Amino acid sequence: MPKIVRVNLLRRYPITLGLIALVLVSALAPLPALVDAVSGAPPPDADLVRPALYTVFAPASDVLDALTFLSLERARAFLLVWVPVIAVWGLTRPGPLARRLLRAGATALGCALLVVAVVALPRPVQRLVTADSTLTVIDYHAHTAPIRLLPGVEWSVYGQHVVALGAGTLIDRAAYSSDAHGMLGVFAELHRTGAIGIASLPEYWLHHWDDLDQFVTAGVDGFEIVNCAPKAIGFPATARARVLRLAEEHDLLAVGGSDNHGWGKVTCVWNLSGPSAHGYRANRVIVRSVAFAQADWAPWTAAYTQPWLMFAGLSWSERSSWLTWILVILIYRAVPRREGDAAGIGILARSLSLKVLKLRRSTPG
Repeated sequence: MPKIVRVNLLRRYPITLGLIALVLVSALAPLPALVDAVSGAPPPDADLVRPALYTVFAPASDVLDALTFLSLERARAFLLVWVPVIAVWGLTRPGPLARRLLRAGATALGCALLVVAVVALPRPVQRLVTADSTLTVIDYHAHTAPIRLLPGVEWSVYGQHVVALGAGTLIDRAAYSSDAHGMLGVFAELHRTGAIGIASLPEYWLHHWDDLDQFVTAGVDGFEIVNCAPKAIGFPATARARVLRLAEEHDLLAVGGSDNHGWGKVTCVWNLSGPSAHGYRANRVIVRSVAFAQADWAPWTAAYTQPWLMFAGLSWSERSSWLTWILVILIYRAVPRREGDAAGIGILARSLSLKVLKLRRSTPG
């Protein structure tokens, strides 16, 4: 039996084997990659396309996406748990005190670099495709100017952000920033300029929750029910249900927006818009499950629920990538080597070459 098999792997590599178990066990209770924000069911006519690089480097891709889709409260809780845990782990590892202190300090730097990567690092991203060629995939709320398929402006007026879509003109924002009653006049002004106005999250949820009926009376054209910004992604299901009832009753748009300010150039939501439908029926909001579940769990649980949501939502191609990388690293660490040899896959190749050579010599010619 090869030496690598005789090593007590469970004792020497508990984290590695724990990851393997988590990748496999989470497949027993999988999450759909996508859900419809209204029904909560997987959309039958839409799916995610993963670029080859996304799948090849799935451990990095999935971790960055899972961190991107944390709500603000859950992100704080996640960091408050994992940064000290990793620092203590580095401090208690064998070695001289100076090395252990350096290892613990490097943890803080590594976490800071990870946050930078989540926010700013361009990376391969998943995109939505639909089997219905009559539907158009739209993002109603993105901060970009190179390509303008649907021009718009986000106006900030008295504790509320309003997404103005269409060929509107500039307005005097100060006229709608004195109080809630004055703010509501912005919708009529947008209509006068040829635009429609959609109330953005999280502002109406946090500042105008008791004013939603007045929004309708004032002429709001729709509500965001999903927004990918960390401060808005935790919009509760009960609150969303109330807004959806209001939108359906008054035939208003219910939309999702990435609110993308450069968060890895990745989104958690897409809109499927039909050409012949109007009002409430004109749009479907499709959301990634890991983002949609943010309001389902208390913030203090983020340290373990976010990893579980990530693993449960993996496709089989992503699981295969995870297992491949884990096994490669395990072999790299576990294969026996002569004293003085550096760790490396080359050791495994050299070991296998010697075994093949011995086998050939022992085979009768």
